[in-house]
Amino acid sequence: MVPAKQLLSTIESTLLGPSPPTPAQRIELMHAIHNSFSSFQSLLSYPPPKPSDRAQVQSKQVRLPDSSPISLDDQDVHIALKLSDDLYLNEIDCVSLIVSANQEWGLLGREPLEILRLASGLWYTERRNLLTALYTLLRAVVLDQGLEVDLVSDIQKYLEDLISAGLRQRLISLIKELNREEPAGQGGPHSELYVLDSRGALVERRAVVCRERLIIGHCLVLSILVVRISPKDVKDIFSELKDTAAELSGTAATLKQQITFSLLFSLVISFVSDALSAVPDKASILSCDVSFRHEFQEIVIAHGNDPNVEGFVDCIRLAWAVHLMLLQDGTVSSALSTDLKNICACLEVIFTNNVFQFLLDRILRSAAYHNDDEDMVYMYNAYLHKLITCFLSHPLARDKVKEAKDKAMSVLSPYRSGSHDRVHEGNLNSQQAIEPASLPFVSLLEFVSEIYQKEPELLAGNDVLWTFVNFAGEDHTSFQTLVAFLKMLSTLASSQEGASRVFDMLQSRTFRSVGWSTLFECLSIYEEKFKRSLQAAGAMLPEIQEGDAKALVGYLTVLQKVMEHGNPIERKNWFPDIEPFFKLLSYENVPPYLKGALRNTITTFIQVSPIFKDTIWSYLEQYDLPVVVGTNIGNSSQPMAAQSRPSVVGQIYDMRFELNEIEARRERYPSTLSFLNLLNALIAEERDVSDRGRRFIGVFRFIYDDVFGPFQQRAYADPYEKWQLIVACLQHFQMMLSMYDIKDEDIDSVFDQSQLSAVAQSAQLQMQLPVVELMKDFMSGKTVFRNIMSILTRGVNAIITERTTQVYGQLLEKAVQLSLEILILVFEKDVIVSDFWRPLYQPLDIILSQDHNQIVAFLEYVRYDFRPQIQQCSIRIMSILSSRMVELVQLLLKSNAANCLIEDYAACLELRSEECQIIENSREDSGILIMQLLIDNISRPAPNLTQLLLKFDLDTPIERTVLQPRFHYSCLKVILDMLDQYIKPDVNALLHEFGFQLLYELCLDPVTSGPTMDLLSSKKYHFFVKHLVTVGVAPLPKRNNTQALRISSLHQRAWLLKLLATELHACDISGSLHREACQSILAHIFGKDIIEDGIHSSTLQNGDEDSGAGSMSKSKVLELLEVVRFKSPDTYPKFSEAVRNLKYVSLVEGIIGNPTTSEKGGIYYYSERGDRLIDLASFRDKLWQKFNLISPQLGSFASEAELGEVRETIQHLLRWGWKYNKNLEEQAAQLHMLTGWSQIVEVTVSRRMSSFPNRSEILFQVLDVSLSTSASPDCSMKMAVILTQVALTCMAKLRDERFLCPIGLDSDSFTFLDMLMMKQLPNGACHSILFKLIMAILRQESSEALRRRQYALLLSYFQYSQNMVDPDVPTSVLKSLLLSEQEGEDLDLQKIHKEQAELARANFSIFRKEAQAVLDVVIKDATQGSESGKTVSLFVLDALICIDHDRFILNQLQSRGFLRSCFIRISNFSSQDGGRSLDSLQRACTLEAELVLLLRISHKYGKLGAQVLFSMGVLEHTSSCKAVNIHVKGSLMRVETKLGRDVAMDIDRQRMIVAPILRIVLSLTSLVDTSEFFEVKNKIVREVIDFVKGHQLLFDQILRENIPKAEDLTLEEINLVVGILCKIWPYEESDEYGFVQGLFGMMCALFPRDSENQRKSELKVFQLCFSLSSYLYFLVTKKFLRLQVSDVSTGYNVQQQPTLALLGSLLNSVTATLERACEEKSLLLNKIQDMNELSRQEVDEIISMCSRKECVSSSDNIQKRRYIAMMEMCQVAGNKDQLITLLLPLAENVLNILLIHLQDEETVEMITHGAKSDLEQDLPWLCGKLVPILERLELLSEDKTGHNLKVFRRLVNSLKELAIQNLAL
Repeated sequence: MVPAKQLLSTIESTLLGPSPPTPAQRIELMHAIHNSFSSFQSLLSYPPPKPSDRAQVQSKQVRLPDSSPISLDDQDVHIALKLSDDLYLNEIDCVSLIVSANQEWGLLGREPLEILRLASGLWYTERRNLLTALYTLLRAVVLDQGLEVDLVSDIQKYLEDLISAGLRQRLISLIKELNREEPAGQGGPHSELYVLDSRGALVERRAVVCRERLIIGHCLVLSILVVRISPKDVKDIFSELKDTAAELSGTAATLKQQITFSLLFSLVISFVSDALSAVPDKASILSCDVSFRHEFQEIVIAHGNDPNVEGFVDCIRLAWAVHLMLLQDGTVSSALSTDLKNICACLEVIFTNNVFQFLLDRILRSAAYHNDDEDMVYMYNAYLHKLITCFLSHPLARDKVKEAKDKAMSVLSPYRSGSHDRVHEGNLNSQQAIEPASLPFVSLLEFVSEIYQKEPELLAGNDVLWTFVNFAGEDHTSFQTLVAFLKMLSTLASSQEGASRVFDMLQSRTFRSVGWSTLFECLSIYEEKFKRSLQAAGAMLPEIQEGDAKALVGYLTVLQKVMEHGNPIERKNWFPDIEPFFKLLSYENVPPYLKGALRNTITTFIQVSPIFKDTIWSYLEQYDLPVVVGTNIGNSSQPMAAQSRPSVVGQIYDMRFELNEIEARRERYPSTLSFLNLLNALIAEERDVSDRGRRFIGVFRFIYDDVFGPFQQRAYADPYEKWQLIVACLQHFQMMLSMYDIKDEDIDSVFDQSQLSAVAQSAQLQMQLPVVELMKDFMSGKTVFRNIMSILTRGVNAIITERTTQVYGQLLEKAVQLSLEILILVFEKDVIVSDFWRPLYQPLDIILSQDHNQIVAFLEYVRYDFRPQIQQCSIRIMSILSSRMVELVQLLLKSNAANCLIEDYAACLELRSEECQIIENSREDSGILIMQLLIDNISRPAPNLTQLLLKFDLDTPIERTVLQPRFHYSCLKVILDMLDQYIKPDVNALLHEFGFQLLYELCLDPVTSGPTMDLLSSKKYHFFVKHLVTVGVAPLPKRNNTQALRISSLHQRAWLLKLLATELHACDISGSLHREACQSILAHIFGKDIIEDGIHSSTLQNGDEDSGAGSMSKSKVLELLEVVRFKSPDTYPKFSEAVRNLKYVSLVEGIIGNPTTSEKGGIYYYSERGDRLIDLASFRDKLWQKFNLISPQLGSFASEAELGEVRETIQHLLRWGWKYNKNLEEQAAQLHMLTGWSQIVEVTVSRRMSSFPNRSEILFQVLDVSLSTSASPDCSMKMAVILTQVALTCMAKLRDERFLCPIGLDSDSFTFLDMLMMKQLPNGACHSILFKLIMAILRQESSEALRRRQYALLLSYFQYSQNMVDPDVPTSVLKSLLLSEQEGEDLDLQKIHKEQAELARANFSIFRKEAQAVLDVVIKDATQGSESGKTVSLFVLDALICIDHDRFILNQLQSRGFLRSCFIRISNFSSQDGGRSLDSLQRACTLEAELVLLLRISHKYGKLGAQVLFSMGVLEHTSSCKAVNIHVKGSLMRVETKLGRDVAMDIDRQRMIVAPILRIVLSLTSLVDTSEFFEVKNKIVREVIDFVKGHQLLFDQILRENIPKAEDLTLEEINLVVGILCKIWPYEESDEYGFVQGLFGMMCALFPRDSENQRKSELKVFQLCFSLSSYLYFLVTKKFLRLQVSDVSTGYNVQQQPTLALLGSLLNSVTATLERACEEKSLLLNKIQDMNELSRQEVDEIISMCSRKECVSSSDNIQKRRYIAMMEMCQVAGNKDQLITLLLPLAENVLNILLIHLQDEETVEMITHGAKSDLEQDLPWLCGKLVPILERLELLSEDKTGHNLKVFRRLVNSLKELAIQNLAL
């Protein structure tokens, strides 16, 4: 058995959906209803209580069906037994109810009474769902809903079987049973009176049961139209009808009346349909049973005592008589049969009791009938139409009608004079309203009018009715029958066909005394009488006879309907002269109701033709009563000119007088009402708003002061008319506020008028603006404000009651809507002037806050569900107040209205989610407005409205809230249920979209994120994972028919993906809740196993999905991208060919080109999603304005052809605008989803990739598909930017992944080889990446921003492909480790290098195929792009040079002139480019990139590259560059300033400009050939020397740096300068610049260094020492420089030179450092090999020693720690090896210099010249120092150093021998 809720959902989605049901839906529907056959058959029949079950419950152990035994406590037992007693329900079922209530609501912590009511409400909800499901099925068969014929046939067959199985008998018995005072009905005497409904609201049980009876009654009516009724059912229904009708005596309960109507019409429809369905081969079911006919005739003809019951029985008598008539053959025989006698008997009673009047008064005109279900009312009217048609077609009935007509003509007075005493006219009207109504003929005419007034389409083809019209229209001798006939004619003219027929009928004088000529003749006669009386001195105005007045009203009503519904083209010519309707308006003796009819008729002509509007204005000014402003009549300020009027006691007879003196006495206001409606209709058609309503100030003041102002103090004979007046006033106010805006000049319009004279005040009044006066009224809380508040503060409950019980209920409803709309308009305008009008006028929210009850009153209208517009206004006001009033939530809490509002908003949202039809305009969707309200208030200070409506705990810090949506009924519960069930995805698409957005915004907000994410991560919802399947990868709707659904579906996926990304990014995975949620998300998205702490785990805890398995054909991350891989629709503002061929399109382009919004005179608006769309209404208005400016005749004198052409053009353009909007929305939605996809990929890649064992595979898949998509021609440029960013992230992660700690390896077996065997992509995958990346770069639609990302990706790829092993691990260390660990492994450096070379060749080969195109793009960006674009393009060229073969790239750069342009840009770099602005910094970056590119050429191509650069004048151009001078000036500034920012910028320039230039110069020195030492004309040497001389300040400045305190960058520059000088300065013969002395001074400062004190920078210092030693070696060998043993100079003029003792000190330092480096390197290599044997403490000590604590968290396992320690030790070992590699040649230089000095006898003599004693002391002393050092050098081993020391040792031995020899001297 299908649950009732699911059954109803299936039925509604299939039968009531916006689109035809799919085959799957049809199958699901039929399966569901067939499974529910027994539930329908035994409708609302439940197992009764049983003693055995009661005992089981009392035992506190209950076994429910299909579940294990459950235990109950005392409270559960008590509630279950109470439910059983109250509902007459089985005890076990009551326990099931409690369990269901707990699942739905959460019962923990609730009171027993609340639990009882919740369980009862749940039970009644299930019943209601079942009844509604049955009603929907019956409705689908009976009413034409456009469903497929075979589907309707299947349902009909099912219902026929169901009714044949006893359903109808069950319906009849239920109506009786549910009305009884017993537990199974309305409840026993001790039953609980209230239940809690599905939204948690307290509802009276009787009302719930009464509503069930009404639905059952409707089902009964519909069932009769499916299967004809049986005689027994007729008698049962008739009996129940009499019982139910008896209950109506003395009560006006709407539901009970509607139940009675359903029983009444069940019989009416039964009799009519049964008789009409009789055919020759299929007789009437009721007529076949002769005994039933005889028995029912006796029952129905029997007279009763209750007049109310008798009235309903009379209705059955009428239907029974018609039934009998239909069964006759239509002829009357001489001998009356029994049936004819029965018919006559019924007719006699019918006409005697005047059943038609009863039908009118008690049924058709009752509020209950008006407020019944629309479909049922239509059905009732349809069968009343058949009833009266059949009735009037039978001869007996026609004779009876003729008899009634003759009687009416003889009884009614043919003439009645109008009384001049206006006070008593109301009483006369009342009397006359009663007298003719008692006559059946008059009642019959009005009855026919009432039927077709509601359903005019039933008039089509109704010849019987028109025959009756011809009969009823003849020979009227009384005005009462004439008026009734004319009223019937007005109803018959309510359709186009009927209007034409009535017009022709009255035009052709079908009736002798009834025609249009009679109307105009009568108007003319009275107009002449009034004129003559005015011309005669002292004559009184004549009286208009009452009969004539009433008849005129009848004629005018017919004319009004004829003009309203006539053919739009034909009706223009029907009444060309409308002046007669105006001529009687100004006369006092014309009855107000006649004036009202005249004005109502005039109003009708406004819509007929634009010509009539101006005509009406002119006639009104000429004839109608004036509206006086102030003490004098001012024609210029009136809407119509004032003429001389007859005065009454010295007072002018104007509208004010007529209202206050004439109509007020009668308590009826037809004239004023018609006047307001006429003026409102005219004003609504005004298009010229330039005067801002000043010409309507008279009407406004009249309405403001005399109509609306005192409306509460007036007496009204008819409350319907009262609310008509109020609605007319409110419509006028609304038009004034909506048509006219507040402008700047209105700001100064506020002043004190009390000091003005009377004349000045009157003049001032005439210059007022209605919109300004209304704003002042509201902003000071005056008349209009108070009256509107009096309407709204009646309360929503009172309005609902009056709406359902009073005839004027709909007018009251309209008044409430207009009041709320006016408040919204005031809210929109008050902020403009509030700051200037204070303190006299305050913003509306300040005025409202003076009485909190006012605010609560109109906020509660969200509960009003009869008219959605009222709900929407209430929600909009709530949105406005929430943005203005910070204390709004506190106000609602203090007023005790918060809980009700929470439930009301949730109920409104839930009701909207259950709708079955799509609401096209989202701005008129209550659900969307609520969602936007919630979203807008999220970020506002707590406590805010969103937190209130979502039931956050406002009594504690919001962050600590534990959300319980199942416990509290709120919008949060509705939203979660709506998204969880995901019902009606087409109808609720926008609701689902905003639901996901709301949850995302809640998770993003710092205050609400914690509670919301905890809730969504809980196992109750499985929110994240579930919607990946239901929403994320579901098929995307097609664009053709469901583009709006397609757009919303894309946005839903976008918000869902963003929500998932937020969970992955922000959640705390230390807790199991979020950890499991994250693992589940990752497993579903990427389709892989998750690894947690090194162990594979299936993350799907519920086991309902298999997507967590490691082997999936396609991961959802690729499926999600596949969803958005479609060509974006065209959104360019261009017209289609069909539109371009139209005539006026050139003018439209100006409208489209205006970017402003519709509020500021444009045509655009911003949708709820933020898309800028075309406002089609504004677009249409603008088009009409343009066309009217071009062709002014279009408005008045245009032909139909011209108007048709314009209309067609506008329709074409509007269709284009609609398509443009949809395409723009779809493109935005596509980008939005792609953004969400990119976020979840990037978050996963950057933060959660460690959870996957095969990370490289996942990264490659995402990278590959991102590049493929971005290179596709269907991919838009915006999409390509997003996809390239994702590819960048994946590429960066791939680079990291190769050298991260491998996952899944046993920590005990982790070795260094595991580091090398990383997740390296196959070469084929690398080739694919590069090829697709190149295709993406060459895509047709591109931009510099996109290419910058693509270039960055290309650079990242080259870095990835060029390093197969970790670049931080030196090759020497790899060799050492591989030699010790290889042992049979097929892995060595040669193989790695070979694979590296193969990949590099393949990369170049792939690039070579598209090289020309790629270089075109890159070089263009490098020369013409922005500075940032130039920079990255230059880096790309740098990378291409790295993979160049056969100097292809170099040749291309030369042949294209690119290198030459680079040199020019370098030389043109000015001092202004070195400023401190961002642009200057970007230009400096570009310069750096150019220099780096030149340096790369020199490095890549060696001497050839340097020769190319040199030949192109690189030194000349770099010398012209002002960057070096900027560096010098910046350095001086750095000394003077203390601002850190200046220092940082100078250092950046030093790094970006100076260092690269020095590197280039140094690279050129490689061209210096030492064999040409004596050739002074060496060009390279000369130019480098000239460069040095030209930048002497730079070189001097760098040489003077304090080396011990210098930073790394400064040390590098010192090395570069020293390298350059050491290379070329020996060729300089003079030392006028002092560089030699500077170098010598640096030697003296560095050589005696203490290596232990400068461990940090020792590598760079030793590099400097090496350069200096090489320079010194060059001088010693080439220039024969000889050094002293020690410094013995005493004079100041002697140049400082290094000494042999200084070299000995340097050698000692080098030796010590070598020994230490070798030992540390050996120790590190040993530790690396024994890493798996180290304890955690030892590993942590290594990490701490390397200062890498930030890389390790406390949760990291030993495996990751060992890996980090191993990598750090490899890097340190590599640094030591690099140091050793540098120190060995440095030592060799020093040894060679010493060896030369000790070997050369002349040197010894020079040393000892003039001071033998010094030699004796210094040389032995030097040798004595050298011997121990040399002995230590001899002990260096090749194993520890990693180098061949054969030559080195020979050198050491030679020097040692000489040293020993010198010691022996």
